[in-house]
Amino acid sequence: MVIALIDVDKPLYDLTTFAGRFKYYAWMTDPRTVVQPSERLLEAKEMIEKYRREPGQAQSLGPGKALEDVHYNMKLYSSAFHPDTGELQNFCGRMSFQASLVPGGMLITGGMLAFYRTVPAVVLWQFINQSFNAVVNYTNRNANSPTSVTQLGVAYVSATTSALIAAIGCKNYWSKKATPLFQRFVPFAAVAAANCVNIPLMRQNEILRGVEVKNSEGEIVGQSRLAAIKGISEVVISRIAMAAPGMLVLPLIMERLEKLPAYSRIKWINAPFQTLMVGCFLCFMVPSACAFFPQQCSLDTSTMRTFEPELYEDMKKRTEGNVPKRVYFNKGL
Repeated sequence: MVIALIDVDKPLYDLTTFAGRFKYYAWMTDPRTVVQPSERLLEAKEMIEKYRREPGQAQSLGPGKALEDVHYNMKLYSSAFHPDTGELQNFCGRMSFQASLVPGGMLITGGMLAFYRTVPAVVLWQFINQSFNAVVNYTNRNANSPTSVTQLGVAYVSATTSALIAAIGCKNYWSKKATPLFQRFVPFAAVAAANCVNIPLMRQNEILRGVEVKNSEGEIVGQSRLAAIKGISEVVISRIAMAAPGMLVLPLIMERLEKLPAYSRIKWINAPFQTLMVGCFLCFMVPSACAFFPQQCSLDTSTMRTFEPELYEDMKKRTEGNVPKRVYFNKGL
């Protein structure tokens, strides 16, 4: 079979709308892609690169192949390889690992919600969560701004410390001042606080040095620290929103359930039930939160001229005075 004019870099969905981005991320974060072996993922990358080398030309796909096979390889490539470098990502850091059917965000969030009553349990689960978040944040960074091992270590320690301070502080304060129901929200307070620290620190080089920005033709025209700040801020909002429904709605459900005699007789089901429910929330919220903002963000160059004139002047020199009205960059996930 021969398929012509395949553009593997063109999204299958309209990424200018929330609905289109939701469909794209639901497609890309399919948790079934996590179990694919590296050999299969590299095979998908080879196919993508083949079509990039020969754009717009008909390619023989061989017996039994179909357009769906090409789309599936595009799906594997998008889910497993970094958009900036093309490198195979750590499987624990992929967004598909956070979805409902695999032991990523589901098990960790379930553990934080089920075991929040004692300080040692809070410390253990926040430590596990921030270790996992550090991997996710590093994997989904803008890879054009390299980060040293020292910077990664500082970011990890700072985020873990902030999460523990928020969790233990809220727990100690709320245990004296708040109702038992309100104490169930301790894990969410810790997660929100840690995200505000972990992500900016893990990607601090982007803020300090700026990220590469491109014109509408995809040509690199300069660097921008404002672009980095905008992108990282949007990622922080998305990550908090990703966790919010499960960590805010589920405590309300559990407060009612635990008062039922039938449920209280089978206490062993508490942690598995909460973990399964978190998985259901994440199945919907991972693509929803990723879709809040376009991954390819834009920035008005007049803003750069006002707040980072030195980088604007550098862009002006690189473009020989033809500065685009807007520049584009990868914000990460």
